[in-house]
Amino acid sequence: MRPKNKKIPIATLCTIVGVSKSGYYGWLAHTHQPDKDEEDYVGIKEIFDKSKRKYGWRSIHMRLTEQGVAMNHKKVQRIMRKYHLFAKIRRRNPYKMIMKKSHEHRTCENILDRQFIQDTPFIVFGTDITYLKYNNRFAYLSAVKDFATGEIVAWQLKEHIDMSLVTETLEHLKRNTGIPTLTDVLIHSDQGFHYTNPLYISMIKSFNMIQSMSRKGNCIDNAPTESFFGHLKDDVDYKQCKTFQELYTLIEQYMTYYNTQRHQWHKNKMTPVQYRDHLLALA
Repeated sequence: MRPKNKKIPIATLCTIVGVSKSGYYGWLAHTHQPDKDEEDYVGIKEIFDKSKRKYGWRSIHMRLTEQGVAMNHKKVQRIMRKYHLFAKIRRRNPYKMIMKKSHEHRTCENILDRQFIQDTPFIVFGTDITYLKYNNRFAYLSAVKDFATGEIVAWQLKEHIDMSLVTETLEHLKRNTGIPTLTDVLIHSDQGFHYTNPLYISMIKSFNMIQSMSRKGNCIDNAPTESFFGHLKDDVDYKQCKTFQELYTLIEQYMTYYNTQRHQWHKNKMTPVQYRDHLLALA
């Protein structure tokens, strides 16, 4: 009978479990080493959790930079992979509202032709409509985006998807005092019912703007505008709203945040307004 408290030799235990002594000691040393990434992980995880698991490595890298934390973007990527911090993937709109066009409606040429990269503000705009479901109801958001800066230069939110949604958006665009002129500004849209409507076309002409349209059934032709809607739906908890006024206030706050506070990786890590001023200074 083995005496109590007598230790079994390590070599014997290793033989029993089928591992070498060197392997056991290597494992022991590794498990007692401090995690060199722990402190950086805590900072990344805090930003990741505040974004409700919506931020990818680019957004987190920019937030760290804003906080004065110098961390290489490759390190951010590595730590996020290591700790399985995977952002939610934004899903495409499952369906598009399709409306039959009358014989009076007509399409325009795709003048933009996917020339999304622009270096001069107030030259090329994109516009589109999306829906926001809240409290078992729908609201409809129309927006105009400057392709050079990413700035939302006009928008309108309504409870009904009638022509006033886009005509009032254009009126807001006209009243935007930050835009020097609308003359010869190109505005690009899809071939939706609203944008082929004679009323919309006549307003564009009255503003001396140039109208351009995506090819039929080709959503990529207006990708920057649709991308904005995707980011909005990722960032805003609009589904929690109980009333239209509550939703309107939330969207209004987001528009200000997007234009003046949300830094964009492909805009030199600037906000749209900062990047606009940057481009104008170079002109």
